[in-house]
Amino acid sequence: MAAAWQDVLRDAAAVREAAAVAVDAALLAGVLMRTGEQPHASDVVNYAPFTLLPSAVPQDLFEQAYAVQQDFNLLVDAISQNKEFLEQTLASTIKVDDFTARLFRIYMQVLEEGLAQTVFLGINRSDYMFDCGLDGTAALRQIEINTIAASFGGLTSRTADVHRLVLKVLGKTEEASHLLPNNPAKRLAMGIAKAWELYGSQRNIRVVRKRFRDVFEQGSLDASRRLYMDGQEVAVVYYREGYVPEVYDQQNWEARLLLERSRAVKCPDIATQLAGTKKVQQELSRPGTLEKLLPGRPEAVARIRATFAGLYSLDEGEEGDRIAATAIADPDRFVLKPQREGGGNNLYGEELREVLEKIKDSPERTSYILMDKIKPQPALNYLLRAHSPLQVSECISELGIFGVYVRQGQELVLNQAAGHLLRTKAIEHADGGVAAGVAVLDTPYLV
Repeated sequence: MAAAWQDVLRDAAAVREAAAVAVDAALLAGVLMRTGEQPHASDVVNYAPFTLLPSAVPQDLFEQAYAVQQDFNLLVDAISQNKEFLEQTLASTIKVDDFTARLFRIYMQVLEEGLAQTVFLGINRSDYMFDCGLDGTAALRQIEINTIAASFGGLTSRTADVHRLVLKVLGKTEEASHLLPNNPAKRLAMGIAKAWELYGSQRNIRVVRKRFRDVFEQGSLDASRRLYMDGQEVAVVYYREGYVPEVYDQQNWEARLLLERSRAVKCPDIATQLAGTKKVQQELSRPGTLEKLLPGRPEAVARIRATFAGLYSLDEGEEGDRIAATAIADPDRFVLKPQREGGGNNLYGEELREVLEKIKDSPERTSYILMDKIKPQPALNYLLRAHSPLQVSECISELGIFGVYVRQGQELVLNQAAGHLLRTKAIEHADGGVAAGVAVLDTPYLV
């Protein structure tokens, strides 16, 4: 799939020149990240890691991923409103996974009190890889759907311009013209603005950044459960964190509960965060589940199901015993996934076998799911990272499609695919994204 760049990859001088231009272009375009050494300093930044060349992506699979995104938006929204489904699906998980259990307790408490929130904003990203079959054909397979803090909409909106310049420097002006425009930052911002408008705010949109600790110390609700911070009413709460247990102490859990009880539009509300758990992902693959969640939408169900990889429950019982034994016997066929977000959590190969051997007879195994391991076709590229040598790597890519939707009461007033994100990593890294220091930003070159 990387035939378009074979001449470039063989020309070391051209690669060095293009890499220097690419880094400067990234700095000028604002493709920036804080550094690992000073992660909280805004005055110390470097370019975010990215590929030298855009990576080839099959056009038919790219279009398939876009075509199904509105369906996934509908599905996540439907799950978030289905108390019975969430209760049944997460029943075994919350017995052994304390983090999911605490989220679920807040969810139940908010429902019992009665929802004050009437406008709902969903920003998600559905991630895929291209599974290469024995006959060489590629198929779109979903890795996961991220329903909280689905990141890199801003950086990926700027990456295509960098790759466009690189291709022009390399004399590939025609190929540069084929790179697609991509601006998820704008569409996601429009979704937030729509939710703010429907909330009923009258002033210009003011944005403030606060930690959970700040909410605990300064946040309050009035009698109508309107949320106030520093005396200002808050219309929309976007969670940049809150998806890993490490960010929560008791005060932060209390802050999260305060936010969830409020009338403010949460992105996501806690039901939508639960809809993105790995256990829910696995349950969706069971025959008949999609039809129950999306009644009367057979075309949407078919489009969603066509993206699923094999997903398997490790719940206690005969079915879980059988799949655990299969994975222990042949660990390279599977990925073991815990109920965690943020990248770098999945287990493969011998590590998968060792963990399953340890927990196979314990209820703890129900906090994981198993998924068929996807096997993409590698391609050569250069991964540009600050302070790292320039060297060619065998790489695989992961395509994410951003989705945004807004619901007011029972009326869906916005439902869109909002743009895309391509991330690429060297094949020696089994797991992890850009933030985890493994993958780099990329741009799709459709073939």
